[in-house]
Amino acid sequence: MPQIQAQGVTKSFPGKDGAVVALKDIDLDIHPGEFVCLLGPSGCGKSTLLNAIGGFSLPSHGQLSVAGQTVTRPGPDRGLVFQEYALFPWMTVAKNIAFGLEIQGLSKQSVEERVSSLLDKLHLQDFWNRFPKDLSGGMRQRVAIARVLALDSPIMLMDEPFGALDALTRHTLQDELLRIWEEFRKTIIFVTHSIEESIYLADRVVVMTYRPGTIKSDIRITMPRPRDTAHPEFNRLKRDLGEMVMEEQQRFTVDEIKQITAD
Repeated sequence: MPQIQAQGVTKSFPGKDGAVVALKDIDLDIHPGEFVCLLGPSGCGKSTLLNAIGGFSLPSHGQLSVAGQTVTRPGPDRGLVFQEYALFPWMTVAKNIAFGLEIQGLSKQSVEERVSSLLDKLHLQDFWNRFPKDLSGGMRQRVAIARVLALDSPIMLMDEPFGALDALTRHTLQDELLRIWEEFRKTIIFVTHSIEESIYLADRVVVMTYRPGTIKSDIRITMPRPRDTAHPEFNRLKRDLGEMVMEEQQRFTVDEIKQITAD
């Protein structure tokens, strides 16, 4: 049975000229332990689909289920990592990681043991008593990932978590994320604009069309890890995916021009 299943999922939002259809007839199965990237231009509904899976924005039509249960609200089985880190600025690194565990009512010893383990696994031992303002963007994102891992959610939803980072830090965290995924065997749904990032990370790349968001293609990446970005197969995939995304980007550009002209 798929861990996550979308059947005919459609999502509309009110607009000044009527309803705006962000997602239309999405059919998607994701199995336990898969790493799936949602790829496409701005406005294709990637984050909308992610938020629907997270239970933050329910479908207007269709069925969306996690572990066989209809999604009606957020739940502890789905942890969300944002691009903006979303850390509590008044809490130390250790306290940020511990927060969800303390809310769950775990014993002090259990919280300390789990936080200590995650500090070690994400190379945060030397920063446990620092505040977010004292950390680099990459370190803040490590803390955000550790906070989700602390809750032991089987599903990690990641909304462009590395989009604001420089290229070197981004690549380092991509490798860190793959190491974490291989160790913890979470199901990861990862939103990105980067074609190269999606090929480097994912088991499957789901390419979405410009509004209304539908699934244009669902491509399985069979290259062994770690993946060489200079390998001919990597570049073939990059070229093929690039053509698909560029076609949708051109639709986005034409639509933007029409809206400017109409205004």
